[in-house]
Amino acid sequence: MSHWLPVLVHTPAHAALGPVLTYRSEQLLPAGTLVRVPLGKRETLGVVWDAATAEATGEFDPAKVRDIAGVLEGIPPLSRAWQQLLSFTAAYYQRSAGEVALAALPPQLRELNPEQMARRLKRKKLDGSAGGAVLAAPALSPEQAAAIAQIDANPGPYLLFGATGSGKTEVYLHCVHKLLAADPDAQALVMVPEINLTPQLEERFKARFAPLYGEQAVVSLHSGMTNPQRLKSWLSAHGGAARIVLGTRMAVFASLPKLRLIVVDEEHDPSYKSGEGARYSARDLAVYRGKLEGAKVILGSATPSLETWHHSRPAEEGGRYLRLHMPSRIGESSRLPLVRRVDMNHQPRRAIFSTPLIAAITERVTRGEQVMVFLNRRGYAPVLTCEDCGWKSECPHCSAFRVFHKIDRTLRCHHCGFTERVPRACPDCGNVDIAPFGRGTEQLEEHLAELLVDVRRHGSVTPDNPNGEPIRIARIDADSTKLKGQLEEQLAAVHAGDVDVLVGTQMIAKGHDFRRITLVAAVNPDGALFSSDFRAPERLFSLLMQAAGRAGRDASLGAQSEVWLQTFQPQHGLYAALKKHDYTTFAAQQLKEREQANMPPFSAQALVRAEAKTQEAAQAFLNAARTFAQTEMAAWDGWAEALAQVFLYPAVPMAIQRVANLERAQMLIECPSRATLQQFLTAWQSVLHATRSQPECKGLIRWAIDVDPLAI
Repeated sequence: MSHWLPVLVHTPAHAALGPVLTYRSEQLLPAGTLVRVPLGKRETLGVVWDAATAEATGEFDPAKVRDIAGVLEGIPPLSRAWQQLLSFTAAYYQRSAGEVALAALPPQLRELNPEQMARRLKRKKLDGSAGGAVLAAPALSPEQAAAIAQIDANPGPYLLFGATGSGKTEVYLHCVHKLLAADPDAQALVMVPEINLTPQLEERFKARFAPLYGEQAVVSLHSGMTNPQRLKSWLSAHGGAARIVLGTRMAVFASLPKLRLIVVDEEHDPSYKSGEGARYSARDLAVYRGKLEGAKVILGSATPSLETWHHSRPAEEGGRYLRLHMPSRIGESSRLPLVRRVDMNHQPRRAIFSTPLIAAITERVTRGEQVMVFLNRRGYAPVLTCEDCGWKSECPHCSAFRVFHKIDRTLRCHHCGFTERVPRACPDCGNVDIAPFGRGTEQLEEHLAELLVDVRRHGSVTPDNPNGEPIRIARIDADSTKLKGQLEEQLAAVHAGDVDVLVGTQMIAKGHDFRRITLVAAVNPDGALFSSDFRAPERLFSLLMQAAGRAGRDASLGAQSEVWLQTFQPQHGLYAALKKHDYTTFAAQQLKEREQANMPPFSAQALVRAEAKTQEAAQAFLNAARTFAQTEMAAWDGWAEALAQVFLYPAVPMAIQRVANLERAQMLIECPSRATLQQFLTAWQSVLHATRSQPECKGLIRWAIDVDPLAI
């Protein structure tokens, strides 16, 4: 007897087939079963979909229905809750359910046929037995104990608002421990914003839980892993053997049938928002998933996003999260680092480092402490220029400058990757005196080496070695950690005390527990103060606060820790709040401005981006769709009132107008009601598809909707 099965597949967007197709099977397969199905001339992975959550498949001709190619046996079906999560994600972020679901599964799972998967599942499994000494949990501080008591007594979600160094990770560990001890099947998901933060987190969790539950009880899931590693971790989580899954934003889609706790550490970080495909927010989906599956959700940060802060206001004011305060650092000296503002207007022109800062760095290094210098720009200089004719190192494929990298003498575009050797002379006028303009981490590293050339390492001057050893300067950014294992190696050197001065980008500014850093210096952070992006001050405050949190994490050194801000705007309100470590005042001021301007979280936004061969085609596509919405859609039954709330701005070029020879434009959509905006976007999808075929839109390559955008 044959059965008709709705199967979710990733169909091409241009095919207009819909993501759920009908296939024939000799056996009735439960929803969530992974199958291989023919699609055109190829074979692909599909998921048998629940009829209740499936999109309408429409009428089909039984004579044209094809048989499924095989079933991936040995893998339990994906849960109904997982299917609901994927359906919600696709609907909310305006993408195909097939695209979202198949992208959420491990790449190798999409490639293996049933026979290959069966052989893999037969391989000898890891020994899950516990063994070895259990790492003793440190005693909880009163603030930690109070936070955990609140988590036990309330359903959540929770905002764990704790200062850097206040012991938020220990709260996570304690909550996970209580959960696993109480329920032998329960699983926990712990997310961090960046891949480079997962090794140290995995080390802490394995030290605590592997002796109790075995090595395979803790697994990681992130894009830095190889495909076989990702598949192994996914299968372990899906089968229930992995009790704890650690990962980046992609881990929010991990199949965890017994999920009972979700932790989103550094929840404010923009890395939780995807920048391609389905532009989802893993933080927001974590909250939704917790509600869907009855799991508690903890959002942790010293500088919460303003949306989360707004949601954590008192319940009588409409708050939806429970705010838990942990303002004190752990240890005998819980004082937060002293923040000093250096007015660069009083320093020599074009000075990179102020004289007092160099003296402070010298003092710290000579007594055996470490220093961190932070600049969120890699390379040697952002542009190479000729003062005679005005030539600049523009990228021929992008409306951006190529960055000068002195180490390999290249000009490199950080948008399209186009790289060339530095010319010997100006390409336009032949002037050999072309010079870098601006600065990056490479230049800071080089300049510090020159300024501190006479400084000796602590304890290196001895009778046997009267000249001592020069100080050691290390740089950690995306360029210095390209090769596998380089990041771990450099971080280990910092932790071991082999580095005196650490220079880096935001890679080193958050999440790391550097015990001997007592001085953090931020170089030239003023750019974000004058950005056209209304979120720029929030991001700058968070980044500087996180960077400041790297100083004085050891209790014995906390009393002498400092943060130096080199700025041309020392009286700016942002720096005044930062000096007091006063996030509450900063957030209140920012939320007041946003409420007056009716910006998120007091309104909902979506951004439609278009890429085309010409800027005219990209803007014509967006403006035509806008005109249709304002005229034709307003005449649809019941839509006039809804469209009166939706404001569509005219199309404009994006900040970086051209990338890889594609012109880019965008259109902002605002609405006071999130539900109304969603209704409009869903109905407007057909308009966008139809508009694409208009003559003035010829040359359009692609378009995408970004719901709740973080960059405008």
